[in-house]
Amino acid sequence: MYLVDKRRAGTGAGNGSMKVMCTERSQVLGARVARALKVPVASVAFSRFPDGEQYLLAGDPDDETLIVASVVDNDVLVQLMLLADACESSRTRLVLPYMAYARQDKQFKKGEPLSARAVAKALSRGVAEVITVNIHDPAVLEHFTVPARNISIAAEIGAYVGTLGLNNPLILAPDDGALAFAGQVAATGGWEYDHLDKTRLSGVEVRMAPKNVCAASRPVVIVDDIISTGGTIATATGMLYQQGATDVYAACVHGVLTGGAYARLMAAGVRDVISSDTIERGCSRVSAAGTIAAAVRTP
Repeated sequence: MYLVDKRRAGTGAGNGSMKVMCTERSQVLGARVARALKVPVASVAFSRFPDGEQYLLAGDPDDETLIVASVVDNDVLVQLMLLADACESSRTRLVLPYMAYARQDKQFKKGEPLSARAVAKALSRGVAEVITVNIHDPAVLEHFTVPARNISIAAEIGAYVGTLGLNNPLILAPDDGALAFAGQVAATGGWEYDHLDKTRLSGVEVRMAPKNVCAASRPVVIVDDIISTGGTIATATGMLYQQGATDVYAACVHGVLTGGAYARLMAAGVRDVISSDTIERGCSRVSAAGTIAAAVRTP
């Protein structure tokens, strides 16, 4: 677990004085977190005015409110800001299972915003603490103006891989930046892990293969925090089969899956795509709820 602790916030949950509220795109995960915490889910009604402006009506907040909201698009970002404001009479903590704009954390040209900072500051208003799940770069936590910490569900991804009945799987990160995450997944089952290494063969041809471990005659599970377009994994899948891999799976925390990514991966020969419910998809086989609930209980 990565941790940035500016002013440790409050006490844990579980005394019955908390309610869970969630935005439209996080209803399933929010309900699962509430069940794990043994606290009620408060209803929130969402609608729009004729000019497109959003409106919501939240049930009465309790002494403590836990908002569960994956920010997957601009609509949810506005919903979340409105919901936090509606809970101003309550001590409110925010769980951000997925945070859009978190990867816009660099300024390359004069006049560019540091979007991750702008969103983090906006979402800090009215909340006592923020908890993120496998945020792409933990340095983003520094931009929140309240205590912020990041938790990982790598072990849950690993536990699901363990149910697949794979014989001697190789856990493979798509690059060295994701190697630590692959190691955490692999530790669950005591499996070998490595990362893909790119070798340029010509001006137009690139070969991808595991850096140190052979993939021949074994199943491979490519793991990452986010699968967005799926392009790298799709290309690597074909090459891994050429190198003798028996099956290739793709697993991630956040299944963004934009631009036809799921179909692209299936067409490339990926046996299955596995994601969590931080973004609610048809391939959300792993739940972050238990790990989130444990973090909420921890002061």
